[in-house]
Order: sequence, then structure tokens, then C-alpha cells
Amino acid sequence: MSEFSDNLHEVFERFGRIAVRRMFGGHGVFHEGRMFALVASERLYLKTDAQSVAAFEARGLPAFAYARKGELARMNYHEAPAEVFEDRDEAARWARLAWEAVLRSAAPPRKPAGKAVRKPANKGIARR
Repeated sequence: MSEFSDNLHEVFERFGRIAVRRMFGGHGVFHEGRMFALVASERLYLKTDAQSVAAFEARGLPAFAYARKGELARMNYHEAPAEVFEDRDEAARWARLAWEAVLRSAAPPRKPAGKAVRKPANKGIARR
């Protein structure tokens, strides 16, 4: 992991426990099994939705975008304001805003990689 991503545990200490995982050339930032932020090119982006995006746009914070099939694709993540790195209370406030967007999206929690549960085979057991 990068030093930037490693420091996010301290940044969000007043929000709650987080997990940072490598993904797609960057990092996903998870809380309670759900991704609420991502890191790309040493920049932090927080989850947004129709209810929260205005707070980010009012600050002029850009949406996360990447090139896909020659076109720019935008995701519902916006760059975090600089004060999240300077003020733990502000970091918690912005993280809660992102977390609320996650909860409204009704995305189920992700299972940690490598923790797949297999059902045992019913060999030799006849069902009636």
C-alpha cells in the first residue's frame, strides 16, 4: 500500500474502523464491508449520490473519472475537501456524508476475498 492510503486509518479515526484494499490500480476504502471512498493517483474520493452531490459541487470538488473505451466515465465519487486531512472532526463529517450515500444505495456488504463459504456436498443422502 502507499503511505497516502496507510494514513487513512488516522484520518478517519473519529468516523470508525476502516479497511483499505488494493483494487484497479488504486485502493478502495471500506467501512462495515461497504466501500465509501476510493484512492486514485494519491487523491481521496468519497461516495456521492443525488442527495449529497450538491455539497461536493458547491465546493468545486471534481467527480472521479477514468478513461473507458476511449471515453471519459464518471463515477459517483467526488474528491474529498482538503480539510479532511487537517481536521479529524471534518474528516468524520465528510465520511458520514459518504456513508449515508452508501446506505441509501442499498448495496450489500462485500465479503472479504478468500472467505468464500462452500456448502457441503450431499453425497449418498437421499431426499424424500
